[in-house]
Amino acid sequence: MINTHSNQPASAIISARSLGKAVPTSEGTLHILASVDLIIKRGESVAIVGESGSGKSTLLSLLAGLDTPSSGSVEIDGRDLNRLNEDGRALLRNELVGFVFQSFQLLPGLTALENVMLPLELSGVADAEQAARALLQRVGLAQRLQHTPRQLSGGEQQRVALARAFVSRPAILFADEPTGNLDRKTGANVVDLLFELNQEQATTLILVTHDMSLAARCQRTIRLEAGSIV
Repeated sequence: MINTHSNQPASAIISARSLGKAVPTSEGTLHILASVDLIIKRGESVAIVGESGSGKSTLLSLLAGLDTPSSGSVEIDGRDLNRLNEDGRALLRNELVGFVFQSFQLLPGLTALENVMLPLELSGVADAEQAARALLQRVGLAQRLQHTPRQLSGGEQQRVALARAFVSRPAILFADEPTGNLDRKTGANVVDLLFELNQEQATTLILVTHDMSLAARCQRTIRLEAGSIV
């Protein structure tokens, strides 16, 4: 499965070359991203910032293999996503990647504990419940294990989402506006937790945000304007 012909530098976990995304519209072709070159090192924390419509979330989707580029390539851990089919990309994500989204994306019919256990169960991990309990305790939700998402506040739901993202100890965590639906105080608590877990697990963090104080906590900031890095 490993692509032995990788051009990726040894310390890089993600590299993008000449990455572009264009979509047809009734007015003609819309270029969302153009010729993006990017290398992200193992263990690095990187913020992607820019105005609405600058291509931040599109870049995140391409780097994570959730979307396919119109041009260029992305390598994750030396594997060229262009050489993998959809199943191959899903396997790679399952092996290496965690996600935290603005909208939490918890399954409404499952308890907090079941939501966090889910990625481990899908990977066939034996002690999924023990690991999920430990991480929910770590994020301060030991008393909320049997609550479903609608019984939890927004901040609690995002902490469940963080626990779910980190429970499989991903090499890379993608976070798309993780505090976008939270008030300032709750958002600040969630961010503290995000960076604590990130340091504990030495995860590579790629964060899309419009919050410059949040971006400033990352080691590096990449600014997009009209689909290009400036």
